[in-house]
Amino acid sequence: MSASQIFQIVNPIAMFGWILLVVFPNWKHTKHFTSVLLSALFFAGIYFVAISISFGKSGGNFRTLEGVRLLFSNDFALLAGWVHYLSFDLFVGTWEVEDAKANRISRFLILPSLFFTFMFGPVGLLSYTILKLILRKPILTAVNI
Repeated sequence: MSASQIFQIVNPIAMFGWILLVVFPNWKHTKHFTSVLLSALFFAGIYFVAISISFGKSGGNFRTLEGVRLLFSNDFALLAGWVHYLSFDLFVGTWEVEDAKANRISRFLILPSLFFTFMFGPVGLLSYTILKLILRKPILTAVNI
């Protein structure tokens, strides 16, 4: 299977996870599905395979921007980077939903943060943190994911 074919598979699966977070945040299986089945198992497995296939084939490095660009010149390395985004952003979105529940923050108030986490990763986490500051909720809350 090519990197392009895998890319076409992982995107709708990630979207399904985000739909669960937005539409069914209180369903008893949402957290398990998005954090364990998708982020920890499915995407981590795809990531591991993609990294294994691409390892050492591009000659890039992490010391310079040009080196990183060269790393991602391999389609499987690029796929691994994309899956890394999908996995971590979905995990952070799951944490935001669970943390909002634990802090009694309306699910509707966190929708903009979820959108930004989905589209821009860290910007969404920042917006959720700002929301918690505005609502005077503790910033660091232990939440079981």
